[in-house]
Amino acid sequence: MEPWLVNGWQSYGRFNDGYGVGGQVLWRPTGWLSVVGNQYYGSDTLGNPGRKRVHTDDSVMVKYLDTPGGFVTKAAASLTLDAGCEFGGGVDCGSQYFLGFMAYHRAWFLQDRLALTVGGGAITNPGRYLVLLPPINGTTAASGTPYFTANPGDRYRAWDFQVAADVIPRPFITFRVEFNHRAANVPYFSGPGGVTPPGGNQGAPGSLVDGWSPDLVKTENRLTGALMVKL
Repeated sequence: MEPWLVNGWQSYGRFNDGYGVGGQVLWRPTGWLSVVGNQYYGSDTLGNPGRKRVHTDDSVMVKYLDTPGGFVTKAAASLTLDAGCEFGGGVDCGSQYFLGFMAYHRAWFLQDRLALTVGGGAITNPGRYLVLLPPINGTTAASGTPYFTANPGDRYRAWDFQVAADVIPRPFITFRVEFNHRAANVPYFSGPGGVTPPGGNQGAPGSLVDGWSPDLVKTENRLTGALMVKL
């Protein structure tokens, strides 16, 4: 059990001279089961100290196969559920909430020399209070932007799918190729035209630029190659 006092140097910003509180409970009764629950309460809306936020983030991980001598040496799955809302300061939990999930499956092969991971998730977040703002014309969380609003009632729904293949020639080195597909109900991802005005950012961060608009699209595909080394 781990109690939290969040001062803004961690995952949530410290706004309105307020601290966040919460905690984590981790339960691992065996080598094949892990259950963790994270809970949080705080005031995280800049300039609106009357708005409070509660969140829960809970995961279960199960390793259901462990056969070192087999072709498939290990297999495991995880499920994460997230929920929360904001209330006070002009909003309520009926219209300003967050619901999401992530589910993944991973299998290792040939004495853990190869691995394959598949999974994905989905979210709905009316009010967009947990949606990272696209960096349009230098937008920051504090500045906001009229090109992508985050007002109470603004809908945001998104989902993603991922597949990753690993080659692990040694326990301390991994080569990875990963494909991600992401989609949203509104234009959100950067398209070929980008989100920076011609000649660079102009005026105040996130402000309107005459005769220009960002190229935002509803879907994104990424192919990533990575080398990971455990020192």
